[in-house]
Amino acid sequence: MRPVGGREMLGKVGHAALMLLSLLLLWQEAAAIEVPLDPKIQQDLKQPPTIIKQSVKDYIVDPRDNIIIIECEAKGNPVPTFSWRRNGRLFNIGKDPRVTMRKRSGTLEVGFHNGGRPEDYEGEYQCFATNDLGVALSNKILLRVSKAPLWPKEVLAPVQVVEGSPLVLTCNPPPGLPPPLIFWMDSNMTPIHQDRRVSMGLNGDLYFSNVLVQDGQKDYSCNARFNFTYTIQQKNPFNLKVQTTEPYNDTSYNASDPFGGRKVAETSPSFLTPEGSGSFKMVLRDEQLLLECIAAGLPTPSIKWFKRGGDLPAQKVKFQNFNKTLKILSVSEEDAGEYVCMADNRLGSIRHSINVQVKAAPYWLDKPTNLVLAPEENGRLVCRANGNPKPNIQWLMNGEPLNKITETPTSANREVLGDTILFRGVQIGSSAVYQCNASNQHGYLLANAFVSVLDMAPRMLGPKNQLIKVVMNNRTFLNCPFFGSPLPELRWFKNGQGSGLDGGQYRAYINGTLEIKRARKEDEGIYTCVASNMLGNAENQVQLEVKEPTRIIQAPTHQSVLRGSKATFHCKVVSDPSLPTTVNWSKDGERLDLGWRLKKDEESLTISSVSENDEGIYTCTVKSEIDQDSASARLTVSEDASHNPSVYSTLPPDRPDPPIDLDLSDPSARSVRLTWIPGNDRRSPVTEFLVQFEENRWEPGRWQNLSSYPGDLNSVILQLAPNVNYQFRVIAINSVGWSQPSQPSPRYKTTAAPPDAIPRDLRGWGSNKDNMEITWEPLHDLEKNGPNLQYNVWWRRKDSGDDWTNVTTSETKYVVRHTETYVPYEIKIQARNELGSGPESNIVIGYSGEDKPTDSPTELRVSKVGSTRANIHWKPVDLSSVQGEFKEYRLHYWRESSLVPGLVVSKEKKTTGFYTTVPEPSGILKDLVPYSKYKMFMVVANSRFESLPSNNVEFTTAEGVPDAPRFFRINRRSLDTLYLEWGKPLEPNGILIGYQLVYQRVNGSRLGPQQFETFRPNMTDFILRLPDRSARYKFNLSALTKVGMGEVYAEESPLFSNEENFTDATDVAHIDQRSRGGKYPSSGFLTGFTKYLVRDKKDLPLDPVDQKDQDGSFDYQNGSSVRDRNENENSSDEDNKPLQGSQTSLDGNVKESDDSLVDYGEGGDGQFNEDGSFIGQYTVKKDKDETEGNESSEATSPVNAIYSLA
Repeated sequence: MRPVGGREMLGKVGHAALMLLSLLLLWQEAAAIEVPLDPKIQQDLKQPPTIIKQSVKDYIVDPRDNIIIIECEAKGNPVPTFSWRRNGRLFNIGKDPRVTMRKRSGTLEVGFHNGGRPEDYEGEYQCFATNDLGVALSNKILLRVSKAPLWPKEVLAPVQVVEGSPLVLTCNPPPGLPPPLIFWMDSNMTPIHQDRRVSMGLNGDLYFSNVLVQDGQKDYSCNARFNFTYTIQQKNPFNLKVQTTEPYNDTSYNASDPFGGRKVAETSPSFLTPEGSGSFKMVLRDEQLLLECIAAGLPTPSIKWFKRGGDLPAQKVKFQNFNKTLKILSVSEEDAGEYVCMADNRLGSIRHSINVQVKAAPYWLDKPTNLVLAPEENGRLVCRANGNPKPNIQWLMNGEPLNKITETPTSANREVLGDTILFRGVQIGSSAVYQCNASNQHGYLLANAFVSVLDMAPRMLGPKNQLIKVVMNNRTFLNCPFFGSPLPELRWFKNGQGSGLDGGQYRAYINGTLEIKRARKEDEGIYTCVASNMLGNAENQVQLEVKEPTRIIQAPTHQSVLRGSKATFHCKVVSDPSLPTTVNWSKDGERLDLGWRLKKDEESLTISSVSENDEGIYTCTVKSEIDQDSASARLTVSEDASHNPSVYSTLPPDRPDPPIDLDLSDPSARSVRLTWIPGNDRRSPVTEFLVQFEENRWEPGRWQNLSSYPGDLNSVILQLAPNVNYQFRVIAINSVGWSQPSQPSPRYKTTAAPPDAIPRDLRGWGSNKDNMEITWEPLHDLEKNGPNLQYNVWWRRKDSGDDWTNVTTSETKYVVRHTETYVPYEIKIQARNELGSGPESNIVIGYSGEDKPTDSPTELRVSKVGSTRANIHWKPVDLSSVQGEFKEYRLHYWRESSLVPGLVVSKEKKTTGFYTTVPEPSGILKDLVPYSKYKMFMVVANSRFESLPSNNVEFTTAEGVPDAPRFFRINRRSLDTLYLEWGKPLEPNGILIGYQLVYQRVNGSRLGPQQFETFRPNMTDFILRLPDRSARYKFNLSALTKVGMGEVYAEESPLFSNEENFTDATDVAHIDQRSRGGKYPSSGFLTGFTKYLVRDKKDLPLDPVDQKDQDGSFDYQNGSSVRDRNENENSSDEDNKPLQGSQTSLDGNVKESDDSLVDYGEGGDGQFNEDGSFIGQYTVKKDKDETEGNESSEATSPVNAIYSLA
């Protein structure tokens, strides 16, 4: 917000970055000296002041407090003194009797016991801590007193509102510090119930999306709670008068009908807040984003939220206040963009766009740290911060801007380059505290970092003349901590001889430690470490003694004894003669209390009168002052003969006992030796040992398989991952199964190392047209190898020759911004931790984001249109206009209508793709429906977008063969007749001209000759007489268009087993199979059909008849019959089927009956085509006016003719 300690900023040097890079390449920078925490060093070390505690920047206090404390604590040597500035001017504490400063501290205490007001001390405070080496600054502390003002007195007139209208009750709380918490209550102190209809906005106002009559039954008061002063201020209540057009009855109210059946005008949604169609919102990084949309309307609108150009971040977004408020807790730059709230009810919807911009107060990228240098060394302070807008960087020294400080001889050793200060050849007396102030319009950061130039002769920090005893063949470390400035050089000598120990058996570390890789007897002696710098020398000595290891050479073995007998465990030990040892016994991990039954001597433990309570694992542990060893065995007490080998061998095998006495040895960076004692194999040899591990950092408590080993091994080298705190257990496996796991081993932590693994699944892709998201699969926990895992990511434009750009991040994604649209990048990645970097990955190619294609396919046309397919042609686009990965030319097409009159079709849109880059592309559009009108257009598509559409094209497909009949049933109506019934095809694929029935007699596996029947297109049933009532028949039914016969529906007649009850039985055959074939109709059934009608007309269930076009085709809009329309699959009209009285034989001919239509004035006028298809109409009267037209479906129907004759 404000620069600290001065207003002027350093002038910007245009080529500062280039100069800094050049200087860094030309000089050698010494590593900063790390000062040890040794009390003697700290006591003698001169150090500039450091602020260690201070009050917050925005400090609000309670006006009722009797004392105000403004904190400022600092350390340094000499002890710092403190001073304060208030509002930029020196604050003279001694002149104000109410203000005191704590001893050896800068903390101020302002007391009001004897009068005074805290408001008199409001202002901006800054603390200065000073000693001989520099001045450190606190932040600027803005002290303000909390305020809880009273609500202004006002008289509120009753609020009149029409029922169903929206309403806003304003709160306008008094401005408090900090702002108060708002809530609404009625005069009975009952909280106002809030829901989708009634809720409080972020500004404290109470919003009604629509008002109900019952809202006027209480008053509404806004309350403000001031947390600092623990007070609540209450505004005078609002009283509502709700005007209604109809009387309201309380008893008629219910939740589903809040208006009690009265008519209240409904309204479409409108926004109460925010106003208009768009608004703007600015939020700071890491702060909370709150977006609000409250709508009026009846019914109460619902609120939905969207983000243009992407999805809402589900893990960050929360919805509150019945979805009216969108909340993001910690905002980042990725949350910027356009958010849309939509309010809708059944009358409509409305939207409001909120443009969210994310700014940022300064935040640290590289905070300056203290720098301790020796004389003539080089160093640098770096202060890097980011923000939006980008912050200005100002350097100060001891609280004064660097550009205002008078030049001194030491100034020549210092150069400021933007966010970096370089120091060259520093001198004694140039110690100081430097301040970095990073500020923009949203805030500031202040950091103190001292530069201390230290000269100190070498000093030894550890104890003098230590005696170290180690076990033979173990890795050994001799420590020699030291300090000095300049950093001393340390060398090791043995027995006062030699030129320094380093190499071979020895390794000297920079911190003063000497490693002996495998201690031997000849390594015994006195080791001297000598530290030297220009100011002097210091030395220390360590005496090393190498001892024989303590080992158990005869371990206890498993015992299986009878109850009441004696058990003895042996434990024979060898050790270094100079080291005293102690032997202890334990049972199941608990120390044994010896007594008259349990006795031990130097090499054994004896248990007398054994009982079941003595069962368990007995462990012998031998300890010396530098090492120990242990071994275990199990005691089993039984009453059976399992201790007898001859009987024991006859028992069935069982799972083995778990291994015991796990021991770790031979430690190294990535391996350790694990040794165990196998348990009892339970009469089945152990074939395998499974070693499992558990680590306590990432998945504590979870055991995982490590390795398997043959059953004859009990000591193995385990290969381990770095920086893991392991413990191990072993499971024995035999032919019966797995043992219980062993007890865990001691923990073993491997040392950290740089990563070995390369992050997997590295890829680059664009989520927006001007970015590229680089993503990868993070390393598994056991692949991290060390703390602070990060990833180095590099990228550059492919084939550009540019230098690599890189970033280091701990995330698993990095977004490269401001890229060109869809350009290739080379990408690589590397994992790193505090120990170093792992191997780099291979280079992969990624692409920045895609945009909408700028060009569209043109001149789309069709050719060679058949019934189910068409050839497509178009003019291609220039692939550079695709602005992304070319995926395909995508054809959008849909069936607009059927050419069959009255047939309603689905206009579902479909797509098909064509991938081609030829100059004259074409493709084949398949699976079209015949005899239909289609529309289509084409786009070119990349991975995210489609282009604008091409020209629209319409075309029609040719007529085809029909689908199979919708259903085909065979019902038994009498003993010697079959009633055939079918449904018209769902897709006629053209104009139906009839049906063909082919049937054959079935005799076992043999079929009789084929018989044919043909029917007009509006027939959907047929009665067939059976001369042989016991025979079975196979039927094939298909529909016909002029193109040919359609798909066949095949059925077989049912078996008849009960002939006596035929009048009550109806057998139905269902789907068997479908095949193809057919022939167009013949005719000849009308005479017998009419005879039946005249004879038995009173028994007929007569239905209305089909509607037919002039050509006899079926009208798909009206349906096959009333019954068919109502019941979907029942029989069709009775007017066109031969009924039970007709004499139909199996040869397909209709026999003439004794009665003729001529007798009833209708014979001779029926007309037939040459192929035998019927084209005439039946009529009762010979009147030409009634016979010329075919439009009527009443008197011209044969059924209606019978009605006329009756």
